[in-house]
Amino acid sequence: MPEYDFDGQVAFVTGAGRGQGRTHAQHYARHGADVVVTDVCENIETNPYDLSTTDDLEETAGIVEDEGQQALAVEMDVRKEAEVEAAVQAAVDEFGRIDILANNAGIFNAADMTEMPERQWDEMIDTNLKGVWLTAKHVGKHFIDRGDGGKIVSTSSAAGLVGSPSAGHYVATKHGVLGLTKTLALELAEYDVNVNAVCPTGVDTKMISGFAEAYGQEMMDEMGSFSGPWSVFEDVEMITEEDVTEAYLWLSSDAARYVTGIALPVDAGMTAK
Repeated sequence: MPEYDFDGQVAFVTGAGRGQGRTHAQHYARHGADVVVTDVCENIETNPYDLSTTDDLEETAGIVEDEGQQALAVEMDVRKEAEVEAAVQAAVDEFGRIDILANNAGIFNAADMTEMPERQWDEMIDTNLKGVWLTAKHVGKHFIDRGDGGKIVSTSSAAGLVGSPSAGHYVATKHGVLGLTKTLALELAEYDVNVNAVCPTGVDTKMISGFAEAYGQEMMDEMGSFSGPWSVFEDVEMITEEDVTEAYLWLSSDAARYVTGIALPVDAGMTAK
């Protein structure tokens, strides 16, 4: 990866217990940032696979420290404003500032729109969209109050650019993240805050493997019959966590200082079809 310089900066990463969030946290630290790592550390009833644990989150904090940077681990449910506000305040109390928000927390499950229980819809919307807004709201307030700029990067999805059967609630959240990103980019521009989103294709993480195990190959085949393969490259089925992290680092860096309000596909050509 290129040599980004985040010395003296603080990154606040949601969904950092494992997967993409852990890799984002590690590489922010590798390039000089202290990192606040947050995760819900408990399961969500309508999500069929296990989420990360307290031990996972502490392991991520240890990885950050192994990179030579300070870490603060905070258990935080992005669906609950009081917890988000308290976590942001804890970060500011610990480090004095936040410079980068990595809005990564999310879940993925399936049901047809005409059969989906209301609670499954609500928990998806609350986690993947409301959670992005709440974290951006409170870190954004900090950016405004501090008056020294900032970066917000949020995880949308290739599903934020296309539809997908049996995942309409997930698709709705990821489209919503893009609308929220564009609006925040306009509202926060006067405070020198850049706001962008990343749209990955399938990433080789426990979220995908947990989904596949819970729903089986028939569901995977049904979804794939509409979208086709997640990559146009013959030797690539899914991308890696590091591929997404590279986009996060660039959008968080001075190299992207005039980039705001975009949806950056890291999709191995999936949405070009």
